[in-house]
Amino acid sequence: MSLHNSFLTGTIIDPPQSPLNPIKPTKIHHVVLVLSAATSMVLYLHRYTWLVIRPELAKEYGYTNTELEQIFAFFQVSYTLGQIPAGIICDFFGARVFLSAIVFSWSISLVVFAVAGTYFTFCASRLIFGAAQAGAYPSLSNVSRNWFPPKSRTTMQGFVASFAGRAGAAVAPIIMATILMGYFGLGWRTAIIIMAAIGLILAVAFYLYYRNDPKSDARVNDDEKALLMEDKDPGKSQRKVMSFKQAMKNHSLVTMVIAQVSNAGADIVYTTVLGSFFLSKQISIEEMGIYASFPLFGGAIGGFLGGYLNDFAIRLTGSRKWGRRIMGSTGKVIAAGCVFIAIAQTSVFALAVGLFVVKFFSDWSQPTVWGTCTDIGGPYSATVFSIVNTAGNFGAFLVPPFLVGPLLDRYTSTEVVEGVSQTITDYNPMFAVVAGLYVLTALLWLTIDCTKRIEPETEKE
Repeated sequence: MSLHNSFLTGTIIDPPQSPLNPIKPTKIHHVVLVLSAATSMVLYLHRYTWLVIRPELAKEYGYTNTELEQIFAFFQVSYTLGQIPAGIICDFFGARVFLSAIVFSWSISLVVFAVAGTYFTFCASRLIFGAAQAGAYPSLSNVSRNWFPPKSRTTMQGFVASFAGRAGAAVAPIIMATILMGYFGLGWRTAIIIMAAIGLILAVAFYLYYRNDPKSDARVNDDEKALLMEDKDPGKSQRKVMSFKQAMKNHSLVTMVIAQVSNAGADIVYTTVLGSFFLSKQISIEEMGIYASFPLFGGAIGGFLGGYLNDFAIRLTGSRKWGRRIMGSTGKVIAAGCVFIAIAQTSVFALAVGLFVVKFFSDWSQPTVWGTCTDIGGPYSATVFSIVNTAGNFGAFLVPPFLVGPLLDRYTSTEVVEGVSQTITDYNPMFAVVAGLYVLTALLWLTIDCTKRIEPETEKE
């Protein structure tokens, strides 16, 4: 039986060991990397369909902005509240079944949304959609710890969380609006169902090809296991539940919670307001879709390179603590300065490029967040990530209605231009707040110590 065929059947046949034919590590963790990146990409691909769905609902049903934001809020509420329970469940049962189930569930909820026709069913499907997606990144944090050694883990996390995820967000309006609805002339409901089918295929593939750790995967030979298990104690079970007391006693985890509230509060404007901001520049909806993708591509590239830069910073400083701190803070400070340069541009293209640069520097710290959650969490990595992600989503839930919305209303006026009444909104104060939140996040990162790990209570004497 060939090595290729044995891979397909789930069994690795190692050739006889000899000086001329040494055994080499298998590469099953590469399969895990592809599955993880695909999950992250589809997560955001599906989430950012809202940029296209929102105006279609307004046109078809005549919903007000308030009603549309209420529909969106059902996703944000269930997504936020589902983070911690999802992390605990994944830590206890493992990612294979859990992650496959939630990808399947949120894809089905998209189909339900597409065939729905009432305000109630729209809200209900968004509630299910958010609850299912809540478990994705906590589960992928668990995957990264079980399948990748410390020296390359942050790079992997940067590729998965920042590059693949942000790339999925960036191409979502292009695939749905420009290609499916524009080029092929499909309705938004049909386009959503086609995109949901991608998730259903992924759910099946993840279940078939993923195992919870290298020890339980027959395709992994001993050499690859040795590489992947170098920071793990095989004698200890990782199916543990972290107590609230353990979490609150860790200063760095508490600080990360506050930092994520600030960071996500700044970044939510790219989800909720960016389209309206570009449309205020008197461009077409087709152009808006292209320009709005610029910052998201910037975040994807910045996040991907951030993983490499974080690993390099750790090697350069010889300190995991300061490597994480440098990457967590410097990008935010640079992004804050670039915000003011971007909004000063008069050309829409130059403005989009400026926001590309902002998100490039802002998001290069995203792999550092993942890596720090893994460092601090240890066997509780999914739970720790879910706590931090919950905090971020809490900030994302609070900032739009209580800060951004009132601020934009405060700087909105009606003017008569060439005999036509127009509503003019000044977005600069909002971007100033975004820059301020970036600076606050940077200052908080300078106090985080990723070497202070949360230890299981049963291990303490």
